[in-house]
Order: sequence, then C-alpha cells, then structure tokens
Amino acid sequence: MRIIKNIFNLGFVSLELGILMICFCNVWVFGLTNGRTYTKISKIPPREIALVLGTSPKMRSGLSNPYFTKRMDAAALLYHHGKIKKILVSGEKSKGYNEPAAMKNYLVYQEGVPEDIIIEDPKGFNTYKSILRCKDVYKKKNVIIVSQGYHNLRALFFARNNDMNALGFDAQDVTKPESFYRNQAREVLARVIAVVYFILGVSPD
Repeated sequence: MRIIKNIFNLGFVSLELGILMICFCNVWVFGLTNGRTYTKISKIPPREIALVLGTSPKMRSGLSNPYFTKRMDAAALLYHHGKIKKILVSGEKSKGYNEPAAMKNYLVYQEGVPEDIIIEDPKGFNTYKSILRCKDVYKKKNVIIVSQGYHNLRALFFARNNDMNALGFDAQDVTKPESFYRNQAREVLARVIAVVYFILGVSPD
C-alpha cells in the first residue's frame, strides 16, 4: 500500500513540475517578445528585410494551404506599404518539394512583388535554422519575421537570443477551430523545447 502511495505522490509531484515548467517557459517567451509583434500594418516600424517562414503551399487534400497564402499576403502587404525593401523566403527544399520557390512564385505572380527583391533560402528546415541563417548566412539582423501569431512568438524568442533586432508581423490565422486549438497546443509545448534548448546551449535540429 505504501509503495502505491509513493508512486501516486511521485506522479503528482511530476505533474506539478511539468505544469510549472510549461508555465515558466511560456511566460519567458511572452516576456522576451512582449511589444514586438504587430497585426496592423500602420503600426509596425520599417525594417530592412522581411523573413517569411516556410510552410507547405498545399494541404494533403491538394488544396491551397491557408497558412501559406496568409503569410504571403502579409509579406506582400509589408512591401507594398514600404515597410521593407527585400523579402527572404526561407523553407525546405528537397527532391520534388521546394517551399522557397513556391513562396517566391506566389509573391511575384499573385501579389505583384518584384522578383529581384526576393531571396530564396532553401535550407530553412525549421524555425531555428531559418532565424540563424538569416543572421549568419544572409547577414540580416534588422528583420520583420512573418508567420502566424502563435508561431511568431517562438521565432522572435530565437531571434532575440541571437542578438537580432527583430519584430514580428502576424499573418492572419486560420479560423477553423480544430486547426487553431491544435496549433496553439502544439506551440505551447514547442516553446518549452525552445527554452530548454536555449538553457542547455543546444541548437534545435
């Protein structure tokens, strides 16, 4: 009986610690990025370049991915309002799959953005790599990061911890409840992982 009680107590303490860890990490991310994300184009200060974080242009059904199109809309809005001079589209490129090329094509042919101001980064395999390559490979520190709001917080956390003068411009979120809550829950845990990696001094793969 005592063994069962000890196991129960250990499980309860572990659960409490887990909840505290989740809260602590998310509060840290929110605190570090507070006041640096924008939803209105009139409010965001200008920067040299926009970093657009990649996502698949198509859903499994073959239909256009609304997360993709909304990010392109946001990036084009920044350009057409004179908030940026260049756009860095960062995503995954592999055999038969090319996020940066899809982003560039959409911006040029659907949004009217000049082709010569768009830079393709084919090795932005995840959020951290896109941020780090923006700074180290393309030598850009004064950036506006473009993604949905829930994602921008983690991206800004990485950018701020890499001494980048970054802001976030939130693309319109997808209104489907199942997508919204799933992405929010996933991002809460992703922020925990981001903080743990930072504390340990490890780069996320």
